[in-house]
Amino acid sequence: MSRKKIRTVKKPMKISELKERRIIRRPTHEFDEFGYRIYNSFEYDFPYDATYKGNETERLLAKLIDMLPFFLIFFFVFEKIGFISFLYSIPCVIISGTLCEWYLGTSLGKAVFKIKVIDDFGNYPGLLLSLKRNFLCLANFWPIFSDYIPLANHTWEKEHTEMHFSMNLNNKICKTYIIKKSKIQEIRNLLYPQK
Repeated sequence: MSRKKIRTVKKPMKISELKERRIIRRPTHEFDEFGYRIYNSFEYDFPYDATYKGNETERLLAKLIDMLPFFLIFFFVFEKIGFISFLYSIPCVIISGTLCEWYLGTSLGKAVFKIKVIDDFGNYPGLLLSLKRNFLCLANFWPIFSDYIPLANHTWEKEHTEMHFSMNLNNKICKTYIIKKSKIQEIRNLLYPQK
């Protein structure tokens, strides 16, 4: 009687499933014999954050860099007025961004800021996912207004309203991530650990 080996296929990990363990220290009302406050330590699992802070401004500038060559072609070569050149460059950026992100994981503007686009499995997005993501980027330019109130000791600053762009809606819907190029290896090591 021969035994057959059963091969188990391991389901690939997703970035959205990754957890990051952190230790949070909370102060108590007690002190030790030297007068130092006693802290309790708690371990928590937080969702892994693949993105980085401040990427909204870089992404907005990257999109403008992507638009610039198309704008200049329509403005100087085809002699269209500025507003029409801008409108014509939008679909060109969507198509070129789709192809570049599908093949290279980046576009011209994103390459300037060393930004890559990856899907939930840590790969460059597929063609249809990249097209969906680039088409939905139009919704990212909806402005968000917030009131800025300076700290009490910042007397030189004035209260004002700030305008920001979310720049995250298309990534949430498509489950894609904007990361720095240097972080790709770290993410792939977490997704596909070495045996």
